[in-house]
Amino acid sequence: MLFGLSLAAPAAAYACIALVATLLSLRRSQPIDARPERPPVSILKPLYGAEPRSYENLRSFCLQDYPEFQIVCGVRDANDPAIATVRRLQREFPALDLELAIDPRLHGANYKVSNLINILGLCRHDRLVLADSDICVGRDYLAEVVAPLNDSSVGVVTCLYRGRPISALWSRLGALFIDDWFAPSVWVAHLFGSRAFAFGATIAIRRDALAAIGGFEAIADQLADDYRLGELTRRLGLRTVLSKHIVTTDVAEADWKSLIEHELRWLRTIRSIQPVGFAFSFVTFSLPVAFLGFLFAADALAAQISLGTTIVARLALHVIQRRHAGKSAVSEIGLIAPRDCLNLVLWCASFASWRVRWGRQRFSAEKQGVLYELQTEGSTVT
Repeated sequence: MLFGLSLAAPAAAYACIALVATLLSLRRSQPIDARPERPPVSILKPLYGAEPRSYENLRSFCLQDYPEFQIVCGVRDANDPAIATVRRLQREFPALDLELAIDPRLHGANYKVSNLINILGLCRHDRLVLADSDICVGRDYLAEVVAPLNDSSVGVVTCLYRGRPISALWSRLGALFIDDWFAPSVWVAHLFGSRAFAFGATIAIRRDALAAIGGFEAIADQLADDYRLGELTRRLGLRTVLSKHIVTTDVAEADWKSLIEHELRWLRTIRSIQPVGFAFSFVTFSLPVAFLGFLFAADALAAQISLGTTIVARLALHVIQRRHAGKSAVSEIGLIAPRDCLNLVLWCASFASWRVRWGRQRFSAEKQGVLYELQTEGSTVT
């Protein structure tokens, strides 16, 4: 019975805390910078391959309500289909400072960071904004994420993101992983004062701060390159700011295999950088954990109350997230339990290996997230 209660009660407590943290975070306002200056910005966009909404996503960066900004896209292959998207936007926005770097040079095991190093050479401004290729943003995005950098004590500004499913069931489950588990866990950490995060969806940084940590070269072999970028700036005594701007990321998993590979990479990334916290993070999968606790202590009133509380809080969290995103609050309620159970199963599976798949590459990342390339599709084992 005690074992069951030790599962059910913490799960219920976490579900309630996640609900409160989400409510507070979605309602919080961002401090207004009284200083009117809006310095010019360079946006770095590493691209790879043909993505379903690449044109719409990149176009959203072209429509910023900001006085002066530059967009520098980068690819490694001169035959990359992403080039066509950039050329199309260059024709559509001839007055926009939109450039393309085509550079195959590698600077480490992380291909995206190598792309960023190659892009940086074309960036003319001292405010830098990094954003993944599958991100869509609002018109006020730049104004909101760059403003905190006017404070010299700020090292990195980052944004959370919500999932936008591209296909049917599997991408919908992937979006729920982001919206109903990942984002609330970040808001819980934020509520309790942690700023140990930075997300590839957006990282805004000053050029001098980037140079002080050794440039992008310092993270060229890192799996969690975004997290390390924030960590290195915090070691300089600079703060990480979580912007109120929530961007949208495409979730394009078309089958169960791609979903599982992607989420195992995420979970093993978290495990590699925060091993102790990750070991106890099972409590964040509140619904199946509370149910297991109930099974072990079904006769205990406390276990019954804990399970009921968890169910109510979990449903409320889902509804709030959906409504804030402008989506139907009930269309995916039937996926909540399967999604949460899959979370717990993948958490267990993440301890089985350090191997991850990222695009065409396979890595081992066991030494604090340092990438060791095992194989690239179409090549022999390295």
